[in-house]
Amino acid sequence: MFELFENELNSLDAILDQVKKDSLGFLENLADRPTYVADQRIRPAELSEGGMGALGSLEAFKTHFDKLMVASPGPRYWGFVTGGATPAAIAGDWLTAVYDQNTQTTQGEGDVSAIVEQETIRLLRQLLYLPDDFNGGFVTGATMSNFTGLAVARQWAGERSGRDISREGVNGDMVVMAATPHSSVLKSLSMLGLGSSNMLRIETLDGREAMDLADFEKKLADNRDRPIVVNCSAGTVNTVDFDDIQAIVALKKRYDFWLHIDAAFGGFAACHPSYRHLLNGWEQADSITIDCHKWMNVPYDSAVSFVRKAHSRLQVSTFQNSNAPYLGDPSENFSYLNFLPENSRRFRALPAWFSLTAYGRNGFEWIVQNSIARAHELGKYIETSGHFELLAPVRLNVVCFRLKNEVEKMPQFLKKVNCRGKIFMTPTSLLGTSAVRAAFVNYRTGKDDIQVAISEMEEVLQVL
Repeated sequence: MFELFENELNSLDAILDQVKKDSLGFLENLADRPTYVADQRIRPAELSEGGMGALGSLEAFKTHFDKLMVASPGPRYWGFVTGGATPAAIAGDWLTAVYDQNTQTTQGEGDVSAIVEQETIRLLRQLLYLPDDFNGGFVTGATMSNFTGLAVARQWAGERSGRDISREGVNGDMVVMAATPHSSVLKSLSMLGLGSSNMLRIETLDGREAMDLADFEKKLADNRDRPIVVNCSAGTVNTVDFDDIQAIVALKKRYDFWLHIDAAFGGFAACHPSYRHLLNGWEQADSITIDCHKWMNVPYDSAVSFVRKAHSRLQVSTFQNSNAPYLGDPSENFSYLNFLPENSRRFRALPAWFSLTAYGRNGFEWIVQNSIARAHELGKYIETSGHFELLAPVRLNVVCFRLKNEVEKMPQFLKKVNCRGKIFMTPTSLLGTSAVRAAFVNYRTGKDDIQVAISEMEEVLQVL
C-alpha cells in the first residue's frame, strides 16, 4: 500500500478529530461569518509529487480557501432559497461519505442501501401527506427533479402520438404549458430536447403569479388534439404564489394532460395545518418536485422526484439501461438506475432519513412556522417604512420588495447591502419591476436577525 494511505488509515481518528474541531468552529461562529467575501483572490498551487497528507491539506484549505466560504448555512443568508443544515442532517451527511454507497438496488448481492432510501421516501410521503401512489427517489436538486418528472411526461406524450421518444427522439407533437415556471423547468425543457422557448405561457391572474384558469382552459381546448404537459407552481420563488391545484385537477378530468407540480420548497407547506390547504389535490399529480436542501434543511445535493406508480413502465422506458444486460431485468429487480437519470448515485437519502427520524412532524412544522413568522416581521417593516414597498403580499416565507422612490437605484442598494456581509438577498424582477427577494428557510433565523437586517438596510439608505 502507498505509505501515506497506510499512515493515514492508522491515524484516521486524529484526522477526523481535527475535521470535527474545525467544523464546530465554523458552525459555532456562523452568525459572525460574513455573507460576502471581498477578497476573492487565490494563489494557484502546483500538484506535488508526494502529497501533503490529509491534515496538511486541511491546513492548506484553512490558509487559502476558508476565507471564500460564506455563511450560506447561516441565519441571515436569504438569497435564492437556501436552507441550512440541522445537526441530524450533518450527522447523516458525514455518514453518507463514510458508508460511500452507490444506492441503486433493494435486493440481491452487493449494495442494497436503496432499502434505506425507500424507507426515507415512505417517511417523506407521510410528512407531506402524500399517498403511497408515488414512487420517489433522490436526485441532486430541483433542476434534476423537474427534469425527471418532465422526462417521463415526454415519454407519456410520445406514447399518445404512437412514438417511443426515448428511442426515436422528440418531435413537435407535444405542448408544454405553464404560467410562472421556475428557470429550472425551462432548463429541463432544453436538456430534454423540447426547447426552452417552446413553453406555451398561460396568462396569470392580475397582480399574481398564479395561472388564470379561464385562459388555461382555453389553451387546453385549443390544443386538445395534442399531448399536453402542464407545469403547475406550488410556491413560486418570487412570491410563493400557488396555482389553484384543486381547480387544475378538476380540469384534468375533462382534458387529458400530464400534471407536473413544481413544489420545490412550497410542498413543505403541507407540514403545517394552517397552510396544507394550498396543496389540496396535489395527490392527483403525475409527478412532483420536492427540494430537500431548501425548507427541509439538509445539506445541498438533495431533492426528490415523485412519479405516480401507474407510470412506472413509462419511467423505466425513459431511464433504463437497456444496453447493460448484467444489470438485470428492471421489471423483476428494482433499481433506481432504471427509474432516475444517474447510474452512479450518492447515498443522498441518509441526511433526510436522519432529519425525519430525529425531528419528526413537529420539528418540520416548527421550521415552517418560524420561517413564515420571520418573513412577516420583515414584511411588516417594509409595509410601514417610508423607504420601501412590498411588491406582493407575504404569503409564506418570501418577501419581495423594492425602494419606494428612486427605483433605478435598486441594483446599487442591493449590492451595497450584500457587500457589507451581514445579510444576503438576491435581485429579481416581478411584473417587469426590479426588486429584491428575501427567502426564509433556515431554522437558525430568529427575531434578532430581522433587526440586524433592518439596521443594515437603513444604514445603506443613508449612503445611497
